[in-house]
Amino acid sequence: MSSVVTQHPDVLGGEPVFAGTRVPAKSLFDHLEAGDSIEQFLEGFPSVKREQVIALLEDSKALVLAAR
Repeated sequence: MSSVVTQHPDVLGGEPVFAGTRVPAKSLFDHLEAGDSIEQFLEGFPSVKREQVIALLEDSKALVLAAR
């Protein structure tokens, strides 16, 4: 788990969330899959910082590229 995403059994049943929030990390991917922009996601979840979103996407990209 990166420093951008945390996981604790007492927060949303242990679902990975953006650090310092109760916003599930999965919600970012759900919004992007639905065609929403990063800006639209951030408007809906003001507790999440743009830097957190970019870092999560970069971490995900690194995982995919490392799997080649």
